[in-house]
Amino acid sequence: MGSYAVSEETIFKQSLLNIRSLYLSSEQLRGFTLLSPTLAIMVLFLALPLGIILIYSFWTKGGGGLEPSFVFASYENFFNHPAYPLVLGKSVLISFCVTIAAVGLAYPMAYFVAFRVEQAKILWLILITIPFWTSYLLRVFAWKVILGYNGVINSGLTSIGVIDKPLEFLLYNPIAVVITLTHAWAAFAILPIYVSLAKIDRSLLEAATDLGDGPFTRFLRITLPLSMPGVIAASLLVFIPTVGDYVTPKLVGGPTGIMIGNVIQAMFGAANNWPSGSAIAVISMFTVGFSVIAMLWFVRKMTYQVA
Repeated sequence: MGSYAVSEETIFKQSLLNIRSLYLSSEQLRGFTLLSPTLAIMVLFLALPLGIILIYSFWTKGGGGLEPSFVFASYENFFNHPAYPLVLGKSVLISFCVTIAAVGLAYPMAYFVAFRVEQAKILWLILITIPFWTSYLLRVFAWKVILGYNGVINSGLTSIGVIDKPLEFLLYNPIAVVITLTHAWAAFAILPIYVSLAKIDRSLLEAATDLGDGPFTRFLRITLPLSMPGVIAASLLVFIPTVGDYVTPKLVGGPTGIMIGNVIQAMFGAANNWPSGSAIAVISMFTVGFSVIAMLWFVRKMTYQVA
């Protein structure tokens, strides 16, 4: 009789486990169903074009157009011309500088809105997004007018007698590209940092103060580590798109300010060399991916040292 009771209890528990497993499977299936439209769009408009670019990078350019093949000629051409790796390295460096500048400018603003603004935070967030109300090209042209030979800065300095003639180094160089891109992407950096700062439990800051931490020490030990997810998100939102930007370098960069996006655009456009353009794009994607991994590793190591 006892063995029968035990076996009946075992069967009952197994039935409950089976029901739970079916319920979880059903929930997972429902979740996958909800994600399926997004996944389909990502596969259709992101993964598929990237796959086509990867295939094109192994093809060759012939007299009649593209010739299907599987060769590494385009990749060899990239590394055999020192100018291509140099431009790619310069693009990564410019984007890194833009990321540092944008996050450095965005963090104080996000900190102010999160900790100092008590009312009308929505109004402040709306004001932050005002640059997006105008066209990206208009903002780039505005900086071209500001930094130009007869622009706002040169005209102002000349009128007050600081300089005798306009400064020529303000425009058409990598610094102009960094300034313009920083202004264009700063708002992207503010919002994720603000979200991380707004989620910090204020009792932790009060506890640190009670334990004798000053404002700076409290910031390093509490605020900065807890806001690092927002800083990382902001850095990725700025770094990844700016590496491939080609509009800003073309308008304000000049010959010394071109980036890898300009090279890719020229390969697909004027040069009509799709295999080389595809190979450069693939190499650029892997370079950006490696740079992002290195950046995340560095931030994680620094965060642990600070904590």
